[in-house]
Amino acid sequence: MQFSVMILGAGSATPTINRHPSAQLLTYENECFLIDCGEGTQYRLLEHKIRPGRLRGVFISHLHGDHYFGLIGLLSSLNLGGRTEAFFLVGPRGLDDIITLHFKYSHTPLHFPIQFTPTDTESSEQVFENQYFTVKTIPLDHRIPCAGYLFKEKPQKRKLIKEKLVEDMPHEYLRALKNGEDVLDEAGNVLYKCLEFTTPAPPPRSYAYCSDTRYKESVGDVIHGADLLYHEATFRDELEQQAFERYHSTAKQAGIIAAKSRVKKLLIGHFSSRYKEFSGFLEDARSVFPATEIAEEGSVFVIEHI
Repeated sequence: MQFSVMILGAGSATPTINRHPSAQLLTYENECFLIDCGEGTQYRLLEHKIRPGRLRGVFISHLHGDHYFGLIGLLSSLNLGGRTEAFFLVGPRGLDDIITLHFKYSHTPLHFPIQFTPTDTESSEQVFENQYFTVKTIPLDHRIPCAGYLFKEKPQKRKLIKEKLVEDMPHEYLRALKNGEDVLDEAGNVLYKCLEFTTPAPPPRSYAYCSDTRYKESVGDVIHGADLLYHEATFRDELEQQAFERYHSTAKQAGIIAAKSRVKKLLIGHFSSRYKEFSGFLEDARSVFPATEIAEEGSVFVIEHI
């Protein structure tokens, strides 16, 4: 099953001509979700030929504008497009009040329900679940309440070895084997051993998103072993003190978190607008975690089974 992340925006708070505010598109099979929704996100979706109507919901990390100012416009467009399907929204307390007030004072009735789940930014908790994956919050250390998100695939069933299957084997036998069970006769004798007819399912994949935050070592308790980690890197290493004062991280600190958390791959972004090129960020992060890439806008990162 496809599990991927497209970078729609990876800029920081101050707008630039070539960089867009934070927004990512997570796709699992045919289900699409946004992670943060900075200003202009719906235009980025259209640019990449992604119909906004495909979205099931949005996960907002915190209430600084560069992470959610695109949400009202997106909801308005979905409303104008005739959406009736429920829309999932996960984010900080107060986000639902902002949306309610906007549509109240613009005299705009919404024609679809918004199912809002507030986040606890002090402890990790599950905030979403569907048939494919679960989502847990990652408490972060920012100037206002802020949480990242860990998207973790549910365990898959074992794979049948087709060439070993008996012709016309009943479906309930196949189901039991895929669930890791031996098939027994009425007397309790083993007819078909699971280990002889199946191979193990691949390990569940996971994606961790850590938006604005100071260096916070406890993040590793939640994201340990993730296949892919996005971690903000607003400043280069020489501005570590400024990063701390502004509740942000450096690229090297992002690399340290990735190394200590034993993730498989790191993406860095949210670079301050003072920087015009990013090779130095890559050098800083790779000095402690070589498997690092820049979260280039428009790039798609597929989370593979390893």
